[in-house]
Amino acid sequence: MSTARRPDLGKRIFYRVCRALTLTPMKVIFWVRVRGRSKVPRTGAFVVAPTHRSLLDIFFTGYITRRRIRFMAKQELYEKRFLAWLFTALGGFPVERGSADRSALRAAQQALEAGEPVAIFPEGTRRHGRDVVDLFDGGAYLATRLGVPIVPVGVGGSEQILASGKTLPRPHRVGIVVGDPIQPPQHETGRVRRQEVTNTTEKVRVELQACFDEALALAGVGTDEAASPSASEVGQHP
Repeated sequence: MSTARRPDLGKRIFYRVCRALTLTPMKVIFWVRVRGRSKVPRTGAFVVAPTHRSLLDIFFTGYITRRRIRFMAKQELYEKRFLAWLFTALGGFPVERGSADRSALRAAQQALEAGEPVAIFPEGTRRHGRDVVDLFDGGAYLATRLGVPIVPVGVGGSEQILASGKTLPRPHRVGIVVGDPIQPPQHETGRVRRQEVTNTTEKVRVELQACFDEALALAGVGTDEAASPSASEVGQHP
C-alpha cells in the first residue's frame, strides 16, 4: 500500500470506530428505525438535507449510510474540547451561525469535489414543530453548481429527546425517512442562475416535508407533541 493512501485509510478506520461507539448505543436507547436507506447513493458526492429539531440530528443522520458524512456544526460546539474532537472525528467542520461563512462553504464544496457526501441543514438551525418552512439556499446552490444530487432526510422524534434549550435528553423512539434524491438542473456553463437555485430549494422543501411527516409517524409523535409554531415564532430560531 502506498504511503499516499494511508492517511485516508486511517481516517476511515477512525471514523468507523467513532461511528460504532456513538451510533450503536443510540440505536438501542432511542429505538431508531430507518426507511429508504436504499435510496442513498453508494458512491460519489451528494448533499444530505436533513430536518433539524435537535442537536442529536447530526448523529441520527449518520444512520442512513456507513459512509462518512461531512457536516457543518456551529462554531460554539467546538469551544469544548471533547465535542470538538468528536464532531471532527465524525466529519464536522465549524461554521459561524447567522453569517455567510465563506470558509465553511468552501470546505463543503471541497468535500463534495472530493466525492464525499455533505450534510447541510436547509433550515439553517434548530426549529420547532412539524412545518418545514423558510429554507436556506446554500445546499441547493452547491448541488446545482457541482451537479450532485440532494438527498432529503426527515428525522422524527429528536425534538422529543432533546429540544433546543434543553440539556438533559429523555427516551423517545426515533424515525428516519430518506426521500428520493433530487437532481439539480444540468449546466453547460459554470454559471448558476438564482431562479434555478430557488426552484431546487422549493423541491427540497416539498420532499423534506413529506419525509418529516412520515418520520414523525414512524417515531410515534402525535400532533400534540409536535405542534406547529405560531405565526410569531416562525423565523425565530433559538
